[in-house]
Amino acid sequence: MKNETVAYAPSFAPARLVAKAAHIAPKAVSLSNVDLPEILFITSYPPRECGIATYSQDLLKALDNKFLNSFSLKVCALEAGTTDHVYPDEVKYVLDTTDAGKYIGLANAINSDADTKFILLQHEFGFFQEAGEEALLQFLYTLTKPVILVFHTVLPKPDEALKERVKHLAAACAAIVVMTKNSQKILKDDYGIPTQKVEVIAHGTHLVPHLDKDVLKEKYGLTGRKVLSTFGLLSSGKGIETTLDSLPAIIASNPDALFLVIGKTHPGVVKSEGEKYRDMLEAKVEALSLQSHVKFINRYLPLPDLLEYLQMTDVYLFTSNDRHQAVSGTFSYAMSCGCPIVSTPIPHAKEVLRQHTGILVDFQNPLQLADAINRLMGDEPLRCAFSTNTLQRIVPTSWENSAIAHASLLQK
Repeated sequence: MKNETVAYAPSFAPARLVAKAAHIAPKAVSLSNVDLPEILFITSYPPRECGIATYSQDLLKALDNKFLNSFSLKVCALEAGTTDHVYPDEVKYVLDTTDAGKYIGLANAINSDADTKFILLQHEFGFFQEAGEEALLQFLYTLTKPVILVFHTVLPKPDEALKERVKHLAAACAAIVVMTKNSQKILKDDYGIPTQKVEVIAHGTHLVPHLDKDVLKEKYGLTGRKVLSTFGLLSSGKGIETTLDSLPAIIASNPDALFLVIGKTHPGVVKSEGEKYRDMLEAKVEALSLQSHVKFINRYLPLPDLLEYLQMTDVYLFTSNDRHQAVSGTFSYAMSCGCPIVSTPIPHAKEVLRQHTGILVDFQNPLQLADAINRLMGDEPLRCAFSTNTLQRIVPTSWENSAIAHASLLQK
């Protein structure tokens, strides 16, 4: 992809909106005399360990890199109860989403803040369950600033209660963002939300400077192993047991196979059920005598480490059991690293995987999964072709292009 400078002059920006070429370091500029409009992200945010927190941080960094002198970026961090998180400087507010009484106070604070011009709310139903979606709706209707709502989950065939709730959320916002065309279609067909109100902006992907796979394997002590991996915060919906059930058939053809399960258990799952799911997986590893073929990396990895693990992966596995999972950030990270992917057919996978980029298998089908992995493991030219084609497909969805798409929406 060429490094190009893209310029916009939106009506909301007192300074020109200039997208910097990625290879040019920004000069230090004094902004003391420039009244930049402020965009407030309402989202979970690191150090909270959450996929949407990582997504938001990546998007915020991309917007800041591209449009440094056009607007300022602040965050209202969403928390589930009292925590001891120490947030970075960009976090301006913190909202305990379990306390319904806090929502109106936050709305009033935002309304009275002259700097805040736009609000970008990352929505996941689980964020607002304890206080109830009514608290969120009241918050949105109290706000006097325009809100863009990003739906990370769009459920098809809703019951009447869910349909009405989503319609009310949509009505309270200036625009909606989803990450797949399938989600846009569901909002139109199942919820009656006009297509013109819904913008499709794909989940961002990193443009990764690729390192040598053999060098990385040597670094991590995995020389001579064929590496399968999956990553993300663990919960029963991940379907990792399907891969464990498929491993005996994989090992029969590929005795050097090693499956890396990267990631700690989701904090919400630990709170509700402890390590029950991980314990079940570890018991299955023992029952199937897979100890030398499975490695659990029970940590929330920093981004540079995660990208190295993915770059040394020979086949990436996405085995979610959730047929309606709209989008997966883990899937997007794997594509960033050029991983050949075997995936269950969630809408995101069906939309971005095409012939010669990945293989789709049925949900909870160890036999199909083993066949697909053995096919890729036994055909290095095919794996290389999948990797090259995947990298070509993800260029339009880079975080840089996601930032431009969000800025264009704000301009509109």
